[in-house]
This record gives sequence, structure tokens and C-alpha cells, in this order.
Amino acid sequence: MAEISNPIPLASSSNGRVSGKPWKAATIRSQAPKGRKIQWEERMERTKREQAIKELENELKEEEQAEKQRRRQITMERKKAAEERRKLEEEKTKMGARKAARRRRQAGRTKKVNG
Repeated sequence: MAEISNPIPLASSSNGRVSGKPWKAATIRSQAPKGRKIQWEERMERTKREQAIKELENELKEEEQAEKQRRRQITMERKKAAEERRKLEEEKTKMGARKAARRRRQAGRTKKVNG
């Protein structure tokens, strides 16, 4: 067996060994250039801002929904009160008719008497 006296040095990288074949270029995983990458603090700041905006939107939606519910409740109460007034009016007229019939009977003006 023949031993190679001067081995070819391999180019090293952060990932380990690199192929010496020129058509096998190392792949770059990030599509954005390094200068345009957003820093962690900037991303967190943006996330906090978006969260605050979402909270405000939710608060406004809840207020609007509460207002709609309040209006709906007022409308239902008004409908109930109107229905109750209508029932009382019907009862009143019915009671008035009964009372009038009772008075006619007491006065002797019934169908039999009046013929």
C-alpha cells in the first residue's frame, strides 16, 4: 500500500467539512441578506404593539356588544310593558262589561224582563 505523502487540506466551515467540488456550492438557508434581518428586540417590540392593538380592538368590540345588548334589553322591556298594558286594558274592558251586566241584573233589566 502506498501512502500519500501530502494530503490535500479540506476547507473547513462552521458546519464542518466542505466539499472541494466547485459545482457543489454551500447552500444558504436564509433568503434575506444579513443586513436586512430583523433583530429580536425589534420583532418583540412589533409583537407587543400588535398585541396592544388587538387588546384595544377587543375592548372596543366588547363595548359595542354591551351597547347592543343594553339596547336589546331596553326594547324587550318596552315590549313587555306594552303587552302588559294591553292585557290590563283587555281585562279592564272585560271587567267593565261584567260589572255592567251585573248592574243590569240588579236593576231587573235582564233578557227575560225586557223580553
